[in-house]
Amino acid sequence: MDVDLKTGRRAGVLLHISSLPGPYGIGDLGPSAREFVAWLASAKQRVWQVLPLTVVDIHGCPYASPTAFAREPAYLSPDDLAEDGFASHTDKPYLAGDRVDWKAVRASRAGFLAKAGRAIANEVDLEPWRAAHPWVETWALYASLAELHGAYWTEWPTELRDLHSDPVRLAAVRSDLAPQIAHHTALQWAFDRQWSRLKQVANDLDIQLWGDLPFFVGPQSADVWAHRELFDLDPKGHARTTTGVPPDAFSPTGQLWGHPHFVRQAHSATGWRWWVDRTAAALELVDVLRLDHFRGLDGVWEVDASAKTAEQGQWIEGPGQEALDALQERLGELPLIAEDLGVITEPVRKLRDDADLPGMAILQFAFGGDPSDEFLPHNHRRNLVVYTGTHDNDTALGWYHSASPEEREMARAYLHTDDRDFVWALIRAAHRSVARTAIVPMQDLLSLGSDARMNVPGVTEGNWRWRLGREALNISLASRVAAQTILSGRAGSSA
Repeated sequence: MDVDLKTGRRAGVLLHISSLPGPYGIGDLGPSAREFVAWLASAKQRVWQVLPLTVVDIHGCPYASPTAFAREPAYLSPDDLAEDGFASHTDKPYLAGDRVDWKAVRASRAGFLAKAGRAIANEVDLEPWRAAHPWVETWALYASLAELHGAYWTEWPTELRDLHSDPVRLAAVRSDLAPQIAHHTALQWAFDRQWSRLKQVANDLDIQLWGDLPFFVGPQSADVWAHRELFDLDPKGHARTTTGVPPDAFSPTGQLWGHPHFVRQAHSATGWRWWVDRTAAALELVDVLRLDHFRGLDGVWEVDASAKTAEQGQWIEGPGQEALDALQERLGELPLIAEDLGVITEPVRKLRDDADLPGMAILQFAFGGDPSDEFLPHNHRRNLVVYTGTHDNDTALGWYHSASPEEREMARAYLHTDDRDFVWALIRAAHRSVARTAIVPMQDLLSLGSDARMNVPGVTEGNWRWRLGREALNISLASRVAAQTILSGRAGSSA
């Protein structure tokens, strides 16, 4: 779908795949996803934004993925696999629960996906797809070895840890693990097939699918294992330095993220091939891609791997304009959104503006008392995506209840509202902003409180679990959203 972010006005909803309703313990790419697309169309929405589609870590986090390329098999639709003849309807992994229990989801689906993977590998010629997606070789081998030896490749036997330095042994291991590799390749093929169907349904209804590209990858990942020269590691593969952000008003000791840092010179020597390849792979799936931690392109906070907090660190040079140039040379005009939040310096703004990328404004951050705050709607610009909040924020209602009395007073005065109507007043402010795109998390459309929060940054447990109730997608809510969208001129030609 051709997308021009520099013209028109549009509105959309932020909801991750895992949060969709359904009978299998987690949202997936099947009937409930298509029903959600139909609901978006009835609500006059033109964007569905999701979180990264890559494989999640053991806690369900998509921002510490064991791969920058491969997609999460848990999002595969059991219904569609059965309808396509790759699984039995009687084997479908039913799992009750209004929250995602990632451990239970994986356990319930393991046997089902194993059978489906074997069926696909036996019935489908996967070679053309594999050849068009060369990243799957690395992922399928890594996933196969992880099943045998554990998720931490740094603890594998030395000959497997250092496998890519021995081409003969590498070929032999691939041959020995051919059935397992075929299984993991088959699941990636199935994801591509199901996602393509979903995207076609959305695009046919004039709805764009927006994705998210994490800046870093997890230390125990296929990418770090296979391309150790690109990361700051010791001879055994352990990170020398890790990522984070320095202390600020929200975190007095900063945040330690634990990703290994990049070796800039090594990436530059390849023409930024890994960056270009992973961006191209992500853009195969979506119409627009949000670049997470955009400020990292200019500089990243480096902390010694032994540090307990992020207080003692330093800013080091990021990929910068050189990487953006490489992306533009390969991919042409970039349908990208810059996640330019946090401590944003003039060099970061220059990178964003020179590439003509829309930035982001979060309305929850707007009510600190300064009328010149760039997040207040009267200070917005057209080349911007405005959000009531994101997956990292509390819900709008949760934020309001926990905000300082001064923030609440300013928010009520600015939005000309009271406690009862605050959330929808915030939504109206987003929709009526001059910004070309307004995105509202589904939790805010439902006026849900902190129990519906998706993620608390810096907290490991309890995140990425919220799910949407099927009864929430009703005509009444769609009509209310549509009315606001039409009134603010964001419904496109259907208005």
